[in-house]
Order: sequence, then structure tokens, then C-alpha cells
Amino acid sequence: MNIFYNPEGVGDVLFVQLTTERPAAIVAERTNNVTVIKDEKTGNVVAFNLFNATSYFPISAVGQVELTEELGEQLQKALKENDIDLELELDFTPKFVVGYVAEKEKHPNADKLNVCQVEVGEGTLQIVCGAPNVEAGQKVVVAKVGAVMPSGMIIRDAELRGVASSGMICSAKELGLKDAPEEKGILVLEDDRIVGEAFEA
Repeated sequence: MNIFYNPEGVGDVLFVQLTTERPAAIVAERTNNVTVIKDEKTGNVVAFNLFNATSYFPISAVGQVELTEELGEQLQKALKENDIDLELELDFTPKFVVGYVAEKEKHPNADKLNVCQVEVGEGTLQIVCGAPNVEAGQKVVVAKVGAVMPSGMIIRDAELRGVASSGMICSAKELGLKDAPEEKGILVLEDDRIVGEAFEA
């Protein structure tokens, strides 16, 4: 779930994305202060907009809003007050974590890409990476599916030149870190970082 709020740009509206999927066509249905957005093909709810959001709870953040247990409960209550029958699935696990590159192989269809198997604590992700300095044995920063980059880009499951990729191995620049080098390359972490833990600069 990703939550956004931009009162100056669009008014007192909270935008809540429930999935990283991008349906080909959507259907929007408004009930009271909530517009529910569904995938036209499957009927699944992919997002909703909460109008007059600060009449339900205070919002201090601008841009991406951090999901907390309290906010999750407030969102669920707001939906109920607007007669929306939707049970939210709340995920509080960190989206930027320390990963370990267990394997690296050349991409079969692209000279400058590598296919990496990256351990992230609760499992292993296959990530296609184009950084020239990625190597097996490194500890790196992984943006998992659902993460929102400082640029605003949302990380989604993808297929790069025919190979599935779930997540992104990040550079310092992509993470918005101060004094990030200009040259291309992922951020390689110290060996004492714990795989699966939330990344903190």
C-alpha cells in the first residue's frame, strides 16, 4: 500500500494505492467521500481516494505518507463511515532492505544486464541489474516491490528483455543520499550489515 497527500496541488484528498499493478482500464465509483478504483477486467480494487481527508484524521506529511498501524486503523474506520465494504491488507514490513547478492549471471538477451539472485531475509529475489559494479558476495540496498523511490517511481514486478525482475538494487543517487557519486554503480554496503534488516543510511 502506498499513500500520497498533496493539499496544495489537488486539495484535501488522500490517494491510497493498494497494488503496484497497472490495469489497462479502470472503473471509478464514488460513495460519499470515497472514490473506489477498480480494475475493469478483474473487478479487483486497486486504489481509493479519500476526500476531505483531514476531517477524518490529521495529516502532516506532504507527498508520500508513511503507513503506520494507527493510520491503517483510521483508514479502515473512514471506509466504514463511508459505507465502503473493503478490508485493508496492511503490510508494515520495510520496503528498503539490506540484501546479499548470492549469484550473478549474464543476462541471456542483453550484454549490459546481469541476473542476480538476492537474499533479503525472508527469501530470495531475482533482480535484473544493469550496474557495472554488481558482483556476487556483495551486500546491497534492495528496493522491494511496492517501494517508492525518492524520485516518485514505484517499484513493480517487471520483465526486462524476457527475464522476470522483482525489485531493484539501488545506487546512492537513486536513494537520494548526500554526496552520492555521479558515476554509475550500485551502493555496496559494509559486510557487517544484517541481511533483511531495514536500510538506514
